Amino acid sequence: MPALGVNIDHVATVRQARRTIEPDPVWAAVLAELGGADGITLHLREDRRHIQDRDLQVMRQTVQVKMNLEMAAEEEMTVIALSVKPDQVTLVPEKREEITTEGGLDVVANAAKIKTCAEQLKAAGIEVSLFIDPDERQIETATSLQVDAVELHTGRYADAVNALAREREFEQLVTATNLGIDHDLLVHMGHGLTYRNVSPIAEIDGVSELNIGHSIVARALMVGFEEAVREMKSLITV
Repeated sequence: MPALGVNIDHVATVRQARRTIEPDPVWAAVLAELGGADGITLHLREDRRHIQDRDLQVMRQTVQVKMNLEMAAEEEMTVIALSVKPDQVTLVPEKREEITTEGGLDVVANAAKIKTCAEQLKAAGIEVSLFIDPDERQIETATSLQVDAVELHTGRYADAVNALAREREFEQLVTATNLGIDHDLLVHMGHGLTYRNVSPIAEIDGVSELNIGHSIVARALMVGFEEAVREMKSLITV
């Protein structure tokens, strides 16, 4: 079964809406662990719209499971990652005008920049994953950069308007997973996964990690954070 990485960004989104001190994403990370999370994911954006540097520093000291830092392949972020040393860095595309990450990292077009960043991180003992679309060229290029993993963008699957479209996107994810495994990459998945659509994804052979945030945070408003994580964990335990 895949490991569950719980993204706590949107706990910080609520806090930053009022520029106050609560809710604290550090608390959420603790509750996520109690609920069975195998990892904690957080995205330190260049515009600091949700997660702040303080959050990252405190969580590095308190998180007891795998810590996965999402970030852009920029010099500022690389310096921060090398200082904090999370267990894993997932390199993602980033645009200030977007509400959330809109698609996968274009590894083909940005190979040199990504390689420079990834080499520094790996030299420091940090695992490197690339958040990419389930596309053959992207996977091939990721392999050439000698990263540890790829996280396949599941947004098109999640946003499919009907069963036929969803099945088409699902099959593309299966094909991309097999290709990644054939190239000795760990395969993760994430983006737009919910309690309603996650089960088929969790059943794909070879997927080692799912990163899920917004849906868990939304459910936590109703049932509590620990219970929301526990419910998601039960759905991906196959």
